[in-house]
Amino acid sequence: MSLAQFLPWHEATASAWLAHRERFAHAWLIHGAAGIGKLDFAAAAAASLLCESPRNGLACGECIACGWVRSGNHPDLRRIRPEAVAVEEGSDAATPDEEGGEAAPATGSSKRAPSKEIRVDQIRSLEPWFNTATHRGGWRVALIYPAHTLNVISANALLKVLEEPPAHTVFLMVVEAPDRLLPTLVSRCRRLPLATPPPEQALAWLREQGVRPAEGWLAAAGGAPLGALRLAQQGDSPVPAWLNQLTEPLAGGRQPDVGTLAETLEKLPAAEWLDALQRFYTDLMLAASGAAVRYFPALGQDVAAIGKRVRLAVVADAARWLTRQRGLASHPLNAKLFAHATLQRVVLSCQG
Repeated sequence: MSLAQFLPWHEATASAWLAHRERFAHAWLIHGAAGIGKLDFAAAAAASLLCESPRNGLACGECIACGWVRSGNHPDLRRIRPEAVAVEEGSDAATPDEEGGEAAPATGSSKRAPSKEIRVDQIRSLEPWFNTATHRGGWRVALIYPAHTLNVISANALLKVLEEPPAHTVFLMVVEAPDRLLPTLVSRCRRLPLATPPPEQALAWLREQGVRPAEGWLAAAGGAPLGALRLAQQGDSPVPAWLNQLTEPLAGGRQPDVGTLAETLEKLPAAEWLDALQRFYTDLMLAASGAAVRYFPALGQDVAAIGKRVRLAVVADAARWLTRQRGLASHPLNAKLFAHATLQRVVLSCQG
C-alpha cells in the first residue's frame, strides 16, 4: 500500500493549511466538485497530521507513523465510511471495533447487504478510541467519507461528539456539497473548499496517466481530472457510441431506433448512461441558449442543430425528469423497459 499523496493542484493549498496545525480546528468539511480528488486530499492530510517529521507541513513518508499509515494499521487513524464503500475499495473491513481493529462488513455470508449509509453504531464505536491516549502523543484523525451518507441518527450522534470534541482529535469529513448535511453539523465544522484545477494542469496530469484524448475525456468529466480518468478507464471514447446513435438522427430531424438503443443501454449500469444523458441535456440547454457546449464538444454540431428546434422549457423539464430518474438507478427495475421509457422521453423533448 502506498502512502496517500496530495495531487499537484492541491499541494499549495495543503501546505498553507497544514502550516497552522498547532491551532487546528477539531472538525473540517473538505468539499468541492466531484472528481477533483477530495478523498485523496483528506487521506494525504490524515497522513500529514500523523507524520512525526513533516516537511513543509506534508508527510515525510519515512517516519514510523508514515509507515503505519502506509500499511493501513496506524492506531490513531480511523476511516468511517459505508460498508458498501469499503467493499468497493476492496477492504475486508468497514467499521472499527473497540480494540482498534476493524469489523467485517455484511456480505453474502449474512442476509443483509452492505449498508450504503454510515450507521450510528459506527459513530458510537469510536467512543473507546476517543477515551484512550494517542499512541505517539500526537493527533488522532477520523476520516469520514462521503459525509452525506450519514443518516439522521448517525449525523446526530456525530454532532454530540463535536459539541464536546475529544482532545487531540481531528475530524476530516469529505463531501461534495455541505448543504447535503445537517445545518447543525455544518455549523460545528470549519470549511475547506477545494478548487477544480486549471485545464492546462489537469490535461498535463491526464496525459501523464496515459489518457488519450485528454481534452475529450476532461470535457466529458466537466473539467474534473479524476472523473476524466475514471471515465477513460470505463469507456472507449469520450462520447459513448450509443449517444452518437441517439443524437445523429435527431440532428437530422429523423427518429432514432429507440428499441435497439434500449437493448444497448440495458447491458450498462443505469447510473452510467443516465449521467451521460444528464451531461447531454446540459449541453443541449447551452446550445439552445446560443452558448458553447461543455461536456461533449465532439457532438457540438449535432447538439447545436437539435438546439435550434427545441423549446427550452420542454428541455429543462425533461432534464429535471432525468434527475428524478437518476434516483431510481439502483432500484431493481426492468432494465430494458427503464431504458426504453427514458429514451422515449428524451426523443420527445428533442423534437421541438
